[in-house]
Amino acid sequence: MNRIKIDLDRTLGNINPHIFGGFAELLGHVIYGGIYDPESPQADEDGLRSDVKKALERLNYSIVRFPGGNFVSGYRWKDGIGPASERPARHDLAWNSLEPNLFGTDEFIRFCRKMNIEPYLCVNCGDGDMREAADWVEYCNGTLDTTMVKLRRKNGFEEPHRVKYWGIGNKVDGPWQIGQKTAYEYARAFTEFGKVMKWTDPDIKLIAAANCIWGHKTVEHLDWVERGQLILEHAGNLVDYMALHWYVGNEANDYYGFMAVSELYEERLSAYEGLIKAMCLERNIRRQIPITVDEWGIRPHRFYSMEDALVTAMNLNAFIRHSHTVKMANLTMLITPMHITPEGLVLQTVFFPFELYRKTCGQKALDVYWESETFSASCEEHEFSGIRYLDLTATLNELNNKLVVFVVNRNDKDAVETTISLADGQFSGVITASVINGDDIKTENSVENPDRVGVTQTKLEASGKSFTYSFEPHSVTVLECEIN
Repeated sequence: MNRIKIDLDRTLGNINPHIFGGFAELLGHVIYGGIYDPESPQADEDGLRSDVKKALERLNYSIVRFPGGNFVSGYRWKDGIGPASERPARHDLAWNSLEPNLFGTDEFIRFCRKMNIEPYLCVNCGDGDMREAADWVEYCNGTLDTTMVKLRRKNGFEEPHRVKYWGIGNKVDGPWQIGQKTAYEYARAFTEFGKVMKWTDPDIKLIAAANCIWGHKTVEHLDWVERGQLILEHAGNLVDYMALHWYVGNEANDYYGFMAVSELYEERLSAYEGLIKAMCLERNIRRQIPITVDEWGIRPHRFYSMEDALVTAMNLNAFIRHSHTVKMANLTMLITPMHITPEGLVLQTVFFPFELYRKTCGQKALDVYWESETFSASCEEHEFSGIRYLDLTATLNELNNKLVVFVVNRNDKDAVETTISLADGQFSGVITASVINGDDIKTENSVENPDRVGVTQTKLEASGKSFTYSFEPHSVTVLECEIN
Protein backbone atom coordinates (compact mmCIF):
# COMPACT_ATOMS: atom_id res chain seq x y z
CA MET A 1 0.00 0.00 0.00
CA ASN A 2 1.23 3.48 -0.90
CA ARG A 3 -0.23 6.22 1.25
CA ILE A 4 0.59 9.66 2.58
CA LYS A 5 -1.13 10.84 5.76
CA ILE A 6 -0.93 14.50 6.73
CA ASP A 7 -1.89 16.04 10.05
CA LEU A 8 -1.77 19.82 9.70
CA ASP A 9 -1.21 20.21 13.45
CA ARG A 10 1.97 18.12 13.41
CA THR A 11 4.68 20.59 12.46
CA LEU A 12 8.45 20.13 12.45
CA GLY A 13 9.55 23.76 12.45
CA ASN A 14 9.53 27.06 10.62
CA ILE A 15 11.34 26.96 7.28
CA ASN A 16 14.10 29.53 6.89
CA PRO A 17 14.23 30.87 3.30
CA HIS A 18 18.03 30.63 3.52
CA ILE A 19 17.79 26.89 2.83
CA PHE A 20 17.43 28.11 -0.77
CA GLY A 21 20.92 29.62 -0.83
CA GLY A 22 23.78 29.35 -3.27
CA PHE A 23 27.56 29.18 -3.22
CA ALA A 24 29.87 31.08 -5.60
CA GLU A 25 33.59 30.30 -5.69
CA LEU A 26 36.29 32.01 -7.72
CA LEU A 27 36.73 28.83 -9.71
CA GLY A 28 36.58 28.12 -13.42
CA HIS A 29 33.61 29.81 -15.10
CA VAL A 30 31.53 30.32 -11.96
CA ILE A 31 32.46 34.01 -11.78
CA TYR A 32 34.40 34.92 -14.93
CA GLY A 33 32.23 34.02 -17.89
CA GLY A 34 29.48 33.06 -15.47
CA ILE A 35 27.94 35.75 -13.28
CA TYR A 36 30.61 38.25 -14.37
CA ASP A 37 31.18 38.58 -18.11
CA PRO A 38 31.72 42.28 -18.99
CA GLU A 39 32.96 41.42 -22.50
CA SER A 40 29.66 39.79 -23.43
CA PRO A 41 27.35 41.83 -25.69
CA GLN A 42 24.58 40.89 -23.22
CA ALA A 43 26.41 42.36 -20.20
CA ASP A 44 25.00 45.27 -18.20
CA GLU A 45 27.00 48.05 -16.54
CA ASP A 46 28.07 45.64 -13.76
CA GLY A 47 29.18 42.85 -16.11
CA LEU A 48 26.11 40.66 -15.50
CA ARG A 49 24.67 39.02 -18.61
CA SER A 50 20.94 39.47 -19.17
CA ASP A 51 20.32 35.76 -19.81
CA VAL A 52 22.20 34.71 -16.66
CA LYS A 53 20.36 37.38 -14.66
CA LYS A 54 17.02 36.09 -15.90
CA ALA A 55 17.87 32.51 -14.89
CA LEU A 56 19.14 33.64 -11.48
CA GLU A 57 15.92 35.58 -10.92
CA ARG A 58 13.99 32.36 -11.50
CA LEU A 59 16.13 30.47 -8.99
CA ASN A 60 15.70 33.37 -6.53
CA TYR A 61 18.62 32.49 -4.26
CA SER A 62 18.06 33.94 -0.80
CA ILE A 63 21.72 34.01 0.29
CA VAL A 64 25.05 33.38 -1.48
CA ARG A 65 28.37 32.31 0.05
CA PHE A 66 31.60 33.78 -1.43
CA PRO A 67 34.54 33.57 -2.35
CA GLY A 68 35.14 29.91 -1.50
CA GLY A 69 35.43 27.07 -1.19
CA ASN A 70 38.97 25.80 -1.35
CA PHE A 71 39.94 29.07 -3.01
CA VAL A 72 39.42 31.12 0.16
CA SER A 73 42.17 29.32 2.09
CA GLY A 74 44.77 31.23 0.09
CA TYR A 75 42.78 34.41 -0.63
CA ARG A 76 43.85 37.95 0.23
CA TRP A 77 40.66 39.99 0.18
CA LYS A 78 42.53 43.28 -0.28
CA ASP A 79 43.71 42.01 -3.68
CA GLY A 80 40.10 42.29 -4.88
CA ILE A 81 39.30 45.92 -4.05
CA GLY A 82 40.20 49.28 -5.55
CA PRO A 83 40.82 50.21 -9.20
CA ALA A 84 40.79 47.12 -11.40
CA SER A 85 43.99 48.14 -13.18
CA GLU A 86 45.87 48.15 -9.88
CA ARG A 87 44.71 44.77 -8.60
CA PRO A 88 47.41 42.08 -8.50
CA ALA A 89 46.99 38.80 -10.37
CA ARG A 90 47.81 35.80 -8.18
CA HIS A 91 48.56 32.13 -8.68
CA ASP A 92 45.61 30.34 -7.05
CA LEU A 93 47.14 27.26 -5.43
CA ALA A 94 43.79 25.67 -4.65
CA TRP A 95 42.87 25.21 -8.31
CA ASN A 96 46.26 25.87 -9.96
CA SER A 97 44.92 28.79 -11.96
CA LEU A 98 45.49 32.49 -12.46
CA GLU A 99 43.23 34.74 -10.40
CA PRO A 100 43.02 38.28 -11.84
CA ASN A 101 41.06 39.61 -8.84
CA LEU A 102 38.71 41.60 -11.05
CA PHE A 103 35.68 40.39 -9.10
CA GLY A 104 36.10 41.03 -5.39
CA THR A 105 34.22 42.21 -2.32
CA ASP A 106 32.55 45.30 -3.74
CA GLU A 107 31.56 43.60 -7.01
CA PHE A 108 30.06 40.71 -5.04
CA ILE A 109 28.07 43.04 -2.78
CA ARG A 110 26.84 45.00 -5.79
CA PHE A 111 25.76 41.75 -7.44
CA CYS A 112 23.92 40.64 -4.29
CA ARG A 113 22.08 43.94 -3.89
CA LYS A 114 21.05 43.92 -7.54
CA MET A 115 19.68 40.37 -7.21
CA ASN A 116 18.10 40.88 -3.75
CA ILE A 117 20.46 38.28 -2.26
CA GLU A 118 21.86 38.22 1.29
CA PRO A 119 25.68 38.20 1.08
CA TYR A 120 27.65 35.64 3.10
CA LEU A 121 31.44 36.06 3.19
CA CYS A 122 33.93 33.35 4.14
CA VAL A 123 37.28 34.47 5.58
CA ASN A 124 40.68 32.89 5.01
CA CYS A 125 41.44 30.57 7.93
CA GLY A 126 44.04 28.67 5.89
CA ASP A 127 47.09 30.88 5.40
CA GLY A 128 45.22 34.01 6.58
CA ASP A 129 45.19 35.59 10.03
CA MET A 130 42.71 37.13 12.44
CA ARG A 131 43.81 40.72 11.78
CA GLU A 132 43.02 40.27 8.08
CA ALA A 133 39.61 38.81 8.98
CA ALA A 134 38.75 41.63 11.37
CA ASP A 135 39.86 44.21 8.81
CA TRP A 136 37.50 42.67 6.25
CA VAL A 137 34.58 42.95 8.69
CA GLU A 138 35.54 46.55 9.36
CA TYR A 139 35.86 47.35 5.66
CA CYS A 140 32.40 45.93 5.00
CA ASN A 141 30.48 47.00 8.10
CA GLY A 142 32.43 49.76 9.83
CA THR A 143 31.01 53.23 10.45
CA LEU A 144 33.80 54.91 12.42
CA ASP A 145 36.30 57.09 10.59
CA THR A 146 38.96 54.36 10.44
CA THR A 147 41.48 53.45 7.77
CA MET A 148 39.39 50.50 6.58
CA VAL A 149 36.20 52.57 6.40
CA LYS A 150 38.04 55.36 4.57
CA LEU A 151 39.29 52.75 2.10
CA ARG A 152 35.75 51.52 1.42
CA ARG A 153 34.57 55.09 0.91
CA LYS A 154 37.50 55.80 -1.39
CA ASN A 155 36.39 52.77 -3.45
CA GLY A 156 32.96 54.35 -3.93
CA PHE A 157 30.88 52.92 -1.09
CA GLU A 158 29.98 55.60 1.43
CA GLU A 159 27.47 53.40 3.27
CA PRO A 160 28.53 50.13 4.93
CA HIS A 161 27.85 46.87 3.13
CA ARG A 162 26.22 45.44 6.30
CA VAL A 163 27.34 41.85 5.73
CA LYS A 164 25.65 39.79 8.44
CA TYR A 165 26.94 36.25 7.80
CA TRP A 166 30.65 35.36 8.08
CA GLY A 167 32.19 31.91 7.79
CA ILE A 168 35.56 31.23 9.40
CA GLY A 169 37.44 28.95 7.04
CA ASN A 170 36.46 26.30 4.54
CA LYS A 171 36.87 22.52 4.72
CA VAL A 172 39.62 22.89 7.31
CA ASP A 173 39.43 19.13 7.97
CA GLY A 174 40.56 18.31 4.40
CA PRO A 175 44.21 17.35 3.74
CA TRP A 176 43.94 19.03 0.32
CA GLN A 177 43.19 22.36 1.98
CA ILE A 178 45.75 25.15 2.35
CA GLY A 179 46.26 25.39 6.11
CA GLN A 180 44.46 22.17 7.06
CA LYS A 181 43.83 22.14 10.80
CA THR A 182 43.36 19.41 13.37
CA ALA A 183 40.18 19.48 15.42
CA TYR A 184 41.97 21.27 18.26
CA GLU A 185 43.78 23.72 15.98
CA TYR A 186 40.56 24.78 14.29
CA ALA A 187 38.66 25.13 17.57
CA ARG A 188 41.37 27.48 18.83
CA ALA A 189 41.57 29.37 15.51
CA PHE A 190 37.79 29.81 15.38
CA THR A 191 37.80 31.16 18.93
CA GLU A 192 40.47 33.78 18.25
CA PHE A 193 39.16 34.78 14.81
CA GLY A 194 35.63 34.93 16.18
CA LYS A 195 36.55 37.15 19.11
CA VAL A 196 38.13 39.92 17.05
CA MET A 197 35.50 39.69 14.31
CA LYS A 198 32.64 40.08 16.80
CA TRP A 199 34.51 42.80 18.65
CA THR A 200 34.69 44.62 15.31
CA ASP A 201 30.95 44.13 14.71
CA PRO A 202 28.93 42.45 17.49
CA ASP A 203 25.91 42.02 15.21
CA ILE A 204 27.48 39.58 12.75
CA LYS A 205 26.68 35.86 12.68
CA LEU A 206 29.62 33.43 12.67
CA ILE A 207 29.59 30.08 10.89
CA ALA A 208 32.00 27.35 12.03
CA ALA A 209 33.44 24.99 9.38
CA ALA A 210 32.41 21.88 11.28
CA ASN A 211 32.68 18.96 8.87
CA CYS A 212 33.11 18.00 5.22
CA ILE A 213 34.75 14.54 5.50
CA TRP A 214 32.27 11.74 6.16
CA GLY A 215 34.17 8.72 4.90
CA HIS A 216 36.91 9.92 2.58
CA LYS A 217 39.10 6.97 1.55
CA THR A 218 42.30 9.05 1.56
CA VAL A 219 41.81 10.24 5.13
CA GLU A 220 43.09 7.83 7.76
CA HIS A 221 41.64 9.50 10.85
CA LEU A 222 38.06 10.74 10.73
CA ASP A 223 37.33 13.06 13.63
CA TRP A 224 34.05 14.75 12.83
CA VAL A 225 32.56 14.05 16.27
CA GLU A 226 35.65 15.43 18.00
CA ARG A 227 35.64 18.47 15.71
CA GLY A 228 32.09 19.41 16.56
CA GLN A 229 32.70 18.79 20.24
CA LEU A 230 35.86 20.93 20.42
CA ILE A 231 34.37 23.83 18.46
CA LEU A 232 31.51 24.05 20.92
CA GLU A 233 33.75 23.50 23.96
CA HIS A 234 36.10 26.32 22.98
CA ALA A 235 33.75 28.74 21.22
CA GLY A 236 30.17 27.86 22.11
CA ASN A 237 29.53 31.49 23.00
CA LEU A 238 30.72 32.62 19.55
CA VAL A 239 29.26 29.99 17.20
CA ASP A 240 26.03 30.99 15.47
CA TYR A 241 25.91 28.12 12.93
CA MET A 242 27.68 24.79 12.46
CA ALA A 243 28.47 24.19 8.79
CA LEU A 244 28.42 20.81 7.04
CA HIS A 245 29.41 20.05 3.44
CA TRP A 246 28.59 17.14 1.18
CA TYR A 247 28.75 16.18 -2.47
CA VAL A 248 27.40 12.99 -4.01
CA GLY A 249 27.56 11.36 -7.42
CA ASN A 250 26.85 8.20 -9.36
CA GLU A 251 30.36 7.35 -10.51
CA ALA A 252 29.60 3.63 -10.07
CA ASN A 253 26.58 3.95 -12.40
CA ASP A 254 24.42 2.29 -9.72
CA TYR A 255 21.07 4.04 -9.94
CA TYR A 256 19.52 2.67 -6.76
CA GLY A 257 22.75 3.16 -4.86
CA PHE A 258 22.58 6.80 -5.93
CA MET A 259 18.96 7.02 -4.82
CA ALA A 260 19.96 5.73 -1.37
CA VAL A 261 21.88 8.93 -0.58
CA SER A 262 18.70 10.13 1.12
CA GLU A 263 19.56 7.76 3.97
CA LEU A 264 23.02 9.33 4.30
CA TYR A 265 21.43 12.77 4.55
CA GLU A 266 19.14 11.58 7.32
CA GLU A 267 21.98 9.95 9.23
CA ARG A 268 24.30 12.95 8.97
CA LEU A 269 21.74 15.58 9.91
CA SER A 270 20.30 13.52 12.76
CA ALA A 271 23.77 12.74 14.11
CA TYR A 272 24.86 16.38 14.04
CA GLU A 273 21.61 17.52 15.60
CA GLY A 274 22.28 15.13 18.46
CA LEU A 275 25.91 16.20 18.79
CA ILE A 276 24.99 19.89 19.01
CA LYS A 277 22.17 19.20 21.45
CA ALA A 278 24.43 17.13 23.71
CA MET A 279 27.19 19.75 23.72
CA CYS A 280 24.76 22.61 24.38
CA LEU A 281 23.36 20.67 27.33
CA GLU A 282 26.82 19.82 28.64
CA ARG A 283 28.12 23.42 28.23
CA ASN A 284 24.88 25.04 29.44
CA ILE A 285 24.37 26.85 26.12
CA ARG A 286 20.78 28.09 26.27
CA ARG A 287 20.34 29.22 22.68
CA GLN A 288 19.86 27.28 19.49
CA ILE A 289 22.91 26.65 17.33
CA PRO A 290 21.48 25.68 13.95
CA ILE A 291 23.06 23.77 11.08
CA THR A 292 23.97 25.17 7.70
CA VAL A 293 24.79 22.82 4.83
CA ASP A 294 26.64 25.63 3.10
CA GLU A 295 28.04 23.46 0.31
CA TRP A 296 25.96 20.70 -1.20
CA GLY A 297 25.34 19.33 -4.63
CA ILE A 298 26.05 16.73 -7.27
CA ARG A 299 29.68 16.22 -8.26
CA PRO A 300 30.43 18.19 -11.43
CA HIS A 301 29.18 17.07 -14.84
CA ARG A 302 29.12 18.89 -18.11
CA PHE A 303 25.44 18.07 -18.30
CA TYR A 304 23.32 16.79 -15.42
CA SER A 305 20.80 13.99 -15.88
CA MET A 306 17.30 13.25 -14.63
CA GLU A 307 18.69 11.13 -11.79
CA ASP A 308 20.69 14.17 -10.64
CA ALA A 309 17.45 16.18 -10.53
CA LEU A 310 15.91 13.50 -8.27
CA VAL A 311 18.84 13.74 -5.85
CA THR A 312 18.66 17.54 -5.86
CA ALA A 313 15.01 17.30 -4.81
CA MET A 314 15.91 14.73 -2.14
CA ASN A 315 18.42 17.18 -0.65
CA LEU A 316 15.72 19.83 -0.44
CA ASN A 317 13.31 17.33 1.10
CA ALA A 318 15.87 16.58 3.81
CA PHE A 319 16.43 20.26 4.60
CA ILE A 320 12.68 20.83 4.92
CA ARG A 321 12.21 17.74 7.10
CA HIS A 322 15.02 19.03 9.36
CA SER A 323 13.81 22.63 9.32
CA HIS A 324 13.91 22.80 13.12
CA THR A 325 17.73 22.73 12.91
CA VAL A 326 18.76 23.35 9.28
CA LYS A 327 18.45 27.11 8.82
CA MET A 328 20.69 27.60 5.77
CA ALA A 329 21.86 25.56 2.78
CA ASN A 330 23.94 26.67 -0.19
CA LEU A 331 23.80 24.91 -3.54
CA THR A 332 27.10 24.68 -5.38
CA MET A 333 28.22 26.48 -7.57
CA LEU A 334 25.53 29.11 -8.05
CA ILE A 335 25.51 28.57 -11.82
CA THR A 336 25.47 24.75 -11.57
CA PRO A 337 21.81 24.75 -12.66
CA MET A 338 22.89 26.35 -15.94
CA HIS A 339 25.27 25.39 -18.73
CA ILE A 340 26.65 28.73 -19.91
CA THR A 341 28.36 29.33 -23.23
CA PRO A 342 29.42 32.64 -24.82
CA GLU A 343 26.34 32.45 -27.03
CA GLY A 344 23.71 31.54 -24.43
CA LEU A 345 22.75 29.07 -21.74
CA VAL A 346 20.93 25.80 -21.21
CA LEU A 347 18.83 25.12 -18.12
CA GLN A 348 20.20 21.94 -16.56
CA THR A 349 17.92 19.24 -15.15
CA VAL A 350 18.85 20.29 -11.59
CA PHE A 351 17.55 23.80 -12.28
CA PHE A 352 13.91 22.76 -12.17
CA PRO A 353 13.56 21.17 -8.71
CA PHE A 354 15.35 24.10 -7.07
CA GLU A 355 13.20 26.65 -8.89
CA LEU A 356 9.97 24.76 -8.19
CA TYR A 357 10.66 24.16 -4.49
CA ARG A 358 11.76 27.77 -3.99
CA LYS A 359 8.60 29.05 -5.65
CA THR A 360 6.09 26.84 -3.83
CA CYS A 361 7.57 26.09 -0.39
CA GLY A 362 5.40 27.16 2.56
CA GLN A 363 6.51 28.59 5.89
CA LYS A 364 5.94 25.52 8.09
CA ALA A 365 7.31 22.02 7.63
CA LEU A 366 4.87 19.21 8.37
CA ASP A 367 5.60 15.88 10.05
CA VAL A 368 4.29 13.56 7.34
CA TYR A 369 3.61 9.85 7.68
CA TRP A 370 3.96 7.81 4.51
CA GLU A 371 4.23 4.23 3.32
CA SER A 372 5.38 2.83 -0.02
CA GLU A 373 7.04 -0.21 -1.52
CA THR A 374 10.74 -0.41 -0.70
CA PHE A 375 14.13 -1.28 -2.16
CA SER A 376 17.60 -2.06 -0.82
CA ALA A 377 20.88 -0.56 -1.98
CA SER A 378 24.49 0.13 -1.08
CA CYS A 379 25.63 3.75 -0.94
CA GLU A 380 29.18 4.93 -0.12
CA GLU A 381 29.97 1.58 1.53
CA HIS A 382 26.78 1.68 3.63
CA GLU A 383 24.11 -0.99 3.18
CA PHE A 384 20.50 0.19 3.43
CA SER A 385 17.27 -1.83 3.32
CA GLY A 386 13.63 -0.86 3.55
CA ILE A 387 14.15 2.38 1.59
CA ARG A 388 10.80 3.72 0.44
CA TYR A 389 10.51 4.39 -3.28
CA LEU A 390 8.81 7.65 -2.39
CA ASP A 391 10.94 10.32 -0.72
CA LEU A 392 8.82 13.26 0.37
CA THR A 393 7.99 16.14 2.61
CA ALA A 394 5.20 18.72 2.91
CA THR A 395 4.78 22.34 3.91
CA LEU A 396 1.92 24.59 4.93
CA ASN A 397 1.47 28.19 3.88
CA GLU A 398 -0.77 29.58 6.59
CA LEU A 399 -1.28 32.88 4.76
CA ASN A 400 -3.30 31.30 1.95
CA ASN A 401 -4.10 27.95 3.60
CA LYS A 402 -2.21 26.00 0.97
CA LEU A 403 -0.68 22.57 1.53
CA VAL A 404 2.27 21.68 -0.70
CA VAL A 405 3.48 18.08 -0.98
CA PHE A 406 6.93 17.41 -2.51
CA VAL A 407 7.42 13.85 -3.78
CA VAL A 408 10.32 12.06 -5.48
CA ASN A 409 9.40 8.71 -7.04
CA ARG A 410 12.66 6.77 -7.26
CA ASN A 411 11.14 3.77 -9.00
CA ASP A 412 12.76 3.95 -12.43
CA LYS A 413 10.21 1.68 -14.13
CA ASP A 414 6.80 2.03 -12.51
CA ALA A 415 4.38 4.74 -11.52
CA VAL A 416 3.38 4.65 -7.86
CA GLU A 417 -0.31 5.17 -7.24
CA THR A 418 -0.76 6.73 -3.83
CA THR A 419 -3.61 7.82 -1.57
CA ILE A 420 -3.06 11.22 0.03
CA SER A 421 -5.26 11.94 3.04
CA LEU A 422 -5.76 14.59 5.72
CA ALA A 423 -6.25 13.82 9.41
CA ASP A 424 -8.35 16.98 9.77
CA GLY A 425 -9.72 19.44 7.29
CA GLN A 426 -10.58 18.82 3.66
CA PHE A 427 -9.23 19.35 0.19
CA SER A 428 -11.30 22.15 -1.27
CA GLY A 429 -11.00 22.11 -5.01
CA VAL A 430 -8.28 22.42 -7.59
CA ILE A 431 -4.91 20.77 -7.04
CA THR A 432 -1.99 21.86 -9.19
CA ALA A 433 0.45 19.08 -10.04
CA SER A 434 3.86 20.19 -11.34
CA VAL A 435 6.01 17.30 -12.60
CA ILE A 436 9.69 17.30 -13.51
CA ASN A 437 10.63 14.37 -15.73
CA GLY A 438 12.37 13.13 -18.84
CA ASP A 439 12.34 10.00 -20.98
CA ASP A 440 14.58 8.05 -18.59
CA ILE A 441 16.98 8.47 -15.68
CA LYS A 442 19.90 9.40 -17.96
CA THR A 443 18.05 12.07 -19.92
CA GLU A 444 19.95 15.38 -20.08
CA ASN A 445 19.35 18.85 -21.42
CA SER A 446 22.12 19.79 -23.82
CA VAL A 447 22.95 22.56 -26.27
CA GLU A 448 21.53 20.41 -29.09
CA ASN A 449 18.48 19.26 -27.07
CA PRO A 450 17.81 21.89 -24.38
CA ASP A 451 14.24 20.89 -23.49
CA ARG A 452 14.32 17.14 -22.87
CA VAL A 453 13.72 17.67 -19.14
CA GLY A 454 11.36 20.34 -17.87
CA VAL A 455 8.19 20.96 -15.90
CA THR A 456 4.70 19.96 -16.98
CA GLN A 457 1.66 21.16 -15.09
CA THR A 458 -1.82 19.72 -14.79
CA LYS A 459 -4.90 20.49 -12.72
CA LEU A 460 -7.11 18.00 -10.93
CA GLU A 461 -10.17 18.26 -8.73
CA ALA A 462 -10.15 16.96 -5.17
CA SER A 463 -12.66 17.37 -2.37
CA GLY A 464 -13.13 15.65 0.94
CA LYS A 465 -10.40 14.13 3.07
CA SER A 466 -8.41 12.21 0.45
CA PHE A 467 -7.56 11.74 -3.20
CA THR A 468 -5.42 9.37 -5.27
CA TYR A 469 -2.51 10.37 -7.43
CA SER A 470 -0.14 8.35 -9.60
CA PHE A 471 3.47 9.52 -9.37
CA GLU A 472 5.34 9.00 -12.61
CA PRO A 473 8.47 6.81 -12.58
CA HIS A 474 11.77 8.68 -11.94
CA SER A 475 9.97 11.97 -11.30
CA VAL A 476 9.78 14.96 -8.99
CA THR A 477 6.21 16.07 -8.30
CA VAL A 478 4.93 19.09 -6.40
CA LEU A 479 1.25 19.07 -5.44
CA GLU A 480 -0.23 22.42 -4.44
CA CYS A 481 -3.46 21.79 -2.57
CA GLU A 482 -6.09 24.22 -1.39
CA ILE A 483 -7.56 23.12 1.94
CA ASN A 484 -10.19 24.21 4.44
